[in-house]
Amino acid sequence: MEPQVKRRRESACDPDSWVAYPVLSDELSRDVELIEAFAAPIVDKKETSRLVRELNSLHPLNSLPHIKRVRACREKSSRHPLEVLLCLVRDAPDMKVVSIDSLLPPDGVGHDGLGEPFVVKVPSRPALTRPQFELASKHWPSSFHEDKQVTVALRGELFNPQQKALMHMHMMSAVAAARAGKETGMEAVGAVVVNPATQGVIAVGHDCRGDHPLHHAAMVCIDLVARSQGAGCYSFDKYPACSSSSPTSDTSPDAEASAQPYICTGYDLYVTREPCVMCAMALVHSRIGRVFYGTGSADGAFGTKFKIHSQKDLNHRFEVYKGVSSRQCEDLHRMDDHMQKPSLEEPS
Repeated sequence: MEPQVKRRRESACDPDSWVAYPVLSDELSRDVELIEAFAAPIVDKKETSRLVRELNSLHPLNSLPHIKRVRACREKSSRHPLEVLLCLVRDAPDMKVVSIDSLLPPDGVGHDGLGEPFVVKVPSRPALTRPQFELASKHWPSSFHEDKQVTVALRGELFNPQQKALMHMHMMSAVAAARAGKETGMEAVGAVVVNPATQGVIAVGHDCRGDHPLHHAAMVCIDLVARSQGAGCYSFDKYPACSSSSPTSDTSPDAEASAQPYICTGYDLYVTREPCVMCAMALVHSRIGRVFYGTGSADGAFGTKFKIHSQKDLNHRFEVYKGVSSRQCEDLHRMDDHMQKPSLEEPS
């Protein structure tokens, strides 16, 4: 066992030393995609309203409802103050020479007030996060309906110091379980299930694959939660670090709706290492509320290889945050990597 002084020092680690970042869906985390369009300077500002009206009638840009038709000219030295989108390049008529006359039929849009056209790139999809919006705005202005919680989460500021202190405490319980599992010959992965309404611990588990190949830490915790509710399939009594406590009507996150939740409904899972696909799907089926993990995994299903929690075709989705107590969790991961690395020395 490690000296108690060292363990107390780790558990009191400053929560400001790590940040819990959200693991967002591909829609929210993807790069800005651009599409080419023709634009032209508005050389006579008085013609702006008419030009916009006629262009909207001729080329309404229905596939880009988020795009603004007119933008202020970026060149301060320019003689024209505004620029307007004419049409998408893909929608333009075939022509050998690009000009206002070839792009816009005179009976559709009056050319008065327009300069010579040029090609610009505009965002093909609306921005869903502030980083996407800021990148898109470098190309062409568009509308943006901000989800402020996502913005704050991406800045790493969603959780206040008191919340982070509790998160760190729970993750350190998972770290302690991982170390206890390691001492019995298992991989150093630990997990804790917590009721966020009371911060009460429902289950603590660690990797138990020495007994069964499916007993990953998260799977052990799910079974322990089920056991606390009078079910469960396995016994982990021989592992002192694996334990559960029965939720009561006072502690259940859905106490008003039901005296006993469906397995992990509304609960939080703290796990030292990013769960695999099997564990991720088990968490979906057990209706977990949120998942917090410390360090990534090569086959991780919550951001590294897949994003199971955000799949639209599943009937349950939940929030995932990475980086909680990252240093301690990374130390555990490195310890496992070192133990699994084959020796380079020749056998004697």
